[in-house]
Amino acid sequence: MADEVWTDDNWCVACGEDNPRGLHLKFRWDGDWYVTDFTPERYHQGWAGITHGGILATLLDELMNRAVGRNGEPVATAELKVRFRRPARIGTRLHVRARLTHSRPPMYEAEGEITDADDAVVATGTAKLMRVDAEA
Repeated sequence: MADEVWTDDNWCVACGEDNPRGLHLKFRWDGDWYVTDFTPERYHQGWAGITHGGILATLLDELMNRAVGRNGEPVATAELKVRFRRPARIGTRLHVRARLTHSRPPMYEAEGEITDADDAVVATGTAKLMRVDAEA
């Protein structure tokens, strides 16, 4: 695996424009935070009317990965911790943000959070990310 070069074929489940079943997230910077907004639909649910925790974890993972990668360092998640604080209702806009908290190449750390339309915290997360050899 050390000699492997990772490639982006535009099919990422979170951001890949070519993935017809992906989340198609769009991103922007807000100060030190990398952010996106996402409204889960019924096919994103776990329990009736509630967004599946795996979708929330994916949102946090993608944003933390991108927040670290802002300096051009391609990274992959080595460890992801998510704390679910309240249900995220289907059809309710979620605001996701993440930022780099520690840089010691080739390892990095990030934090993120998801809030709902009422600004209530739905989930928080931390991640450890490692540099990978990648090409776009």
